[in-house]
Amino acid sequence: MLDDRAKLLLKALVERYIADGQPVGSRTLSRASGLELSPATIRNVMSDLEDLGLIASPHTSAGRVPTARGYRLFVDTMLTVKREEFAAPALHPDQPQRVIANAAQLLSNLSQFVGVVMAPRRTSSVFRHIEFLRLSERRVLVIIVAPDGDVQNRVVFTETDHSQSQLVEATNYINAHYAGMAIEQVRERLKSEVDQLRGEIAKLMQTAVDASSEALSQSSEEVVISGERNLLAVSDFTSDMGQLRRAFDLFEQKTQLMRLLDISSQAAGVRIYIGGESQVVPIEELSVVSAPYEVDGQVVGTLGVIGPTRMPYDRMIQIVDITSKLVSNALSHQPK
Repeated sequence: MLDDRAKLLLKALVERYIADGQPVGSRTLSRASGLELSPATIRNVMSDLEDLGLIASPHTSAGRVPTARGYRLFVDTMLTVKREEFAAPALHPDQPQRVIANAAQLLSNLSQFVGVVMAPRRTSSVFRHIEFLRLSERRVLVIIVAPDGDVQNRVVFTETDHSQSQLVEATNYINAHYAGMAIEQVRERLKSEVDQLRGEIAKLMQTAVDASSEALSQSSEEVVISGERNLLAVSDFTSDMGQLRRAFDLFEQKTQLMRLLDISSQAAGVRIYIGGESQVVPIEELSVVSAPYEVDGQVVGTLGVIGPTRMPYDRMIQIVDITSKLVSNALSHQPK
């Protein structure tokens, strides 16, 4: 257990390092903490903090920097969030995809780091409207509109060429008889009704079902990322190109990012994940501040900010919290 003096010195050290990005020496720490302690006393406390694994001494400096464990203790027990006013624009619920993209950009712009949003999970692959458009011989664009207004497009190749009038006929038929149903239900009904349908409509129906199933399932796993290039301006990464490459690999592959955001969605409120303290964030110099968002009171996705461990956590907490509320309001049928 740390005594009050050690806690105050650790808090001052972390805040100074976040602000300056330079290892903190005992003289600087004495001024930053406001404590009237001798340099020898401060060095002794810093030595104790180092033995506990809360701070470390880079080889090139006599100063100390926080470790992942030190950051964790800081954000869990010492962080005070001062409420600021952010000029956060409203997210208009014209299309869920646009809301998600705008939210990622908003997170990036406000934080000057990377904004990331996991698109809402779908509880079922229901469609509201399907339309066929002829692109060229045996190439058809299938436009699938979900009940929430989300639009997915798929180009499909058909066995035979169809005129636009045939495609209009198929469009009218499928929307009149199947709109509002889950794709799985349509698939089952098709099995019993296929004999009653004209050959070309039956084949287009099957094509539409396959394309819709793929499109709606893929859209439920989408991760939207904005502002990756902001990391190029962060000295913590420009001084270590290996860390920077690993960060961009994370954004490119998205698998670990999906796993992290999925874990975040299981917890209420804003959560902070610090690189180096666990396998959740696989890159030592990265931290993630995230929060779930809701649609009509049900958690459907997660959003957050990804940046260096040396980030102003109090400001990031506010940015993520406000954006999660904006997204929840924009996507809900009854805004809060």
